Amino acid sequence: MIERPNLWQIPQPDKAVLENLAYKKELLLQRLRQIEDSHSQVRFASSLAAEDMLITDLIARHGLNIGIFTLDTGLLPQETLDLLKLIERTYPDLKLIRFQPNRAQTQNFITEQGAQAYYESVELRRRCCFLRKIEPLNRALNGADAWLTGQRREQSTTRSELAFAERDNARNMDKYNPIFDWSEREVWAYILQQGVPYNRLYQQGYPSIGCDPCTRPIKQGEDIRAGRWWWENKDSKECGLHK
Repeated sequence: MIERPNLWQIPQPDKAVLENLAYKKELLLQRLRQIEDSHSQVRFASSLAAEDMLITDLIARHGLNIGIFTLDTGLLPQETLDLLKLIERTYPDLKLIRFQPNRAQTQNFITEQGAQAYYESVELRRRCCFLRKIEPLNRALNGADAWLTGQRREQSTTRSELAFAERDNARNMDKYNPIFDWSEREVWAYILQQGVPYNRLYQQGYPSIGCDPCTRPIKQGEDIRAGRWWWENKDSKECGLHK
């Protein structure tokens, strides 16, 4: 692989992060067990990002009773699909369920608005996100009494006030963000130390990975979500999953 030093690179852990990692790991495990003990049907919405792979690794290693699913939008990069196969080989006892969008609804959207309508306006992009992410998410959470995510405060301005626990009033259930206070460097310290599988796109300058047409690599020093919906204002860069 050709190195491109001008692009974002996976952060390497420093001494302070490594010294504190065992504590952060144990605290996260306590949080996950607290969530597990407080609910009967907990589900983890994994985007397959590094953050989500960290949580997945702990769930798998400790046999936690937390169901895991991912949203296969139909527009995922090949590298993300390859990661799904790697997850199956790495965690053979883990059941990761894939939810896909309603094919008829997405085809109607493409027919009416065009195959790349998401570039035309925030409204159309969010409509595409609704069909490919939110509608499948609603199905994935049917019957659950709590769900959790891999969101972190550091990720964007829209997540700066993120809390560990919140209430999803729209779905009438509790919602948790167990690594809300983890730094990017801490996440990668765990990933690299534990040999957790991750998306190859990270090695190509992608710190935040979504659908293929809506994701691009970024340069060093840019906001880590600058490559997501890069044509939009930074304050609109949410798909609606967490609203």
